[in-house]
Amino acid sequence: MLRCRHVCALAAAALVLIPWGMPLRAADAPPAYCPPSRRPVDFSGSEGRINDEMLAAFRAMVARDPRAAPVTNAVTRNSVKDLTVDRNKLTAHDRGFSHTIKTGDVTNQRASGRCWLFAGLNTLRPQILKKHNLANFEFSQNYSFFWDKLEKANLFLEGILRTLDRRLDDRHVAWLLKTPFPDGGQWNMVVDLIARYGVVPLDVMPDTKHSSGTGELNDIMSCLLRKDAARLRALKGEGKSIEELRAAKVQMLADVYRVLCYHFGEPPASFSWRFKTKDDKLSELKTYTPKSFYREFVGVDLAEYLLFYSCPAHEFGKLYRIEFDRDLSDGKDMTFANVPIDALKRMVLKQLLADEPVWFGCDVGQEHLGESGILRLGIHDIGGLLGIDLAMTKAERVLYRESIPTHAMVFMGVDLAGDTPVKWRVENSWGGERGDKGYLLMYDDWFDEYLYAALVHAKHVPDDVKAIFGGEPIVLPPWDPMYDGLR
Repeated sequence: MLRCRHVCALAAAALVLIPWGMPLRAADAPPAYCPPSRRPVDFSGSEGRINDEMLAAFRAMVARDPRAAPVTNAVTRNSVKDLTVDRNKLTAHDRGFSHTIKTGDVTNQRASGRCWLFAGLNTLRPQILKKHNLANFEFSQNYSFFWDKLEKANLFLEGILRTLDRRLDDRHVAWLLKTPFPDGGQWNMVVDLIARYGVVPLDVMPDTKHSSGTGELNDIMSCLLRKDAARLRALKGEGKSIEELRAAKVQMLADVYRVLCYHFGEPPASFSWRFKTKDDKLSELKTYTPKSFYREFVGVDLAEYLLFYSCPAHEFGKLYRIEFDRDLSDGKDMTFANVPIDALKRMVLKQLLADEPVWFGCDVGQEHLGESGILRLGIHDIGGLLGIDLAMTKAERVLYRESIPTHAMVFMGVDLAGDTPVKWRVENSWGGERGDKGYLLMYDDWFDEYLYAALVHAKHVPDDVKAIFGGEPIVLPPWDPMYDGLR
């Protein structure tokens, strides 16, 4: 279902396809009047200009400020974040946790946007280690990412085919063209990829230079896909049928597949593999397909997990679906129940105390002391140094794009004072150099303000909360803050 189409009434009534490269005819051009959302912003007049009186007042203000010289001297030579670390919070910090889950070695997504995939696969590892008595195990993120990239290319081209009746300045078309080949993703994409393509161990298809550093490939493929979009729209303008357009799309996808093979290697259709247990016992060498490997070696039913958000910019107690938030064109859009943060926290805590890790999404760049891996409100007092007020509510931060979900990780422990969480142990995917040997330490007040999503097994969800998933979802556009920051 397509939503939020801000199209002028007259243009919508006489909408025609404009082939790529063809100049606008007068009949195709937008009318002079549009609804307020499309009307040009009027900057005529001088009412809002910066005038001499303002500047004189500003200069006088700085001249009277006794802090101006020392703060200027400090800030011009140092990082603001370095200058504003709250030493009391830093020295009061400890690394102990009352409850932890054993898992494998810390992973590293390197210079790629694969956090959602690393977190999704890492969520499965504790069960695998216990089931097979392993000291360590890691999935091939490269294998799953290959298929994710191919599917996202197909999703983009399908999006172009399904918006051929729209102008290039239509918001859906513009959204597609902005990021044709994104790295980012969500939990539903992990589920769909595993269901369709299975998984393989890391040593069957290890990372390459380009799967661990995607910038160059993304630039190349974004250019190719935009060119393909132009070609599809031009073919439609020439009167080609949808069957002919889809045949052209298959040839375009063949190019994508070939280029992905050059960069990531070709995924195996089958492989032979064995493993060594913690007792140094070597398993039988077996041949698997990626799907049979998941069934036999992993065997977790991902359909039993429910995704929750806590976003006060949307109404709580409702089910939401975000349009285009998928990687498979025939997959499922990301669907979530929106609940208050305390309700979400109770479910997350229950799952952790059952020794089950929790996949979650947050805004990791906020109030984060990077080298120590501390996520804590007030760890930097930037407002105090600069004399400004940066306080906003969580809803305001979302609505005005100050804070959006940017990163997925996994809860692997919690520190309790009685029954109350003090801080949370977070398995990250940035290697072992940052934080506590690769783990971040999230204080409970930070959880409240900057955590947005968490994945909970249905058995840990109260019946009244589970009932939300029986309703009809409210459909959000793909540029909603709950998705846009993850692309």
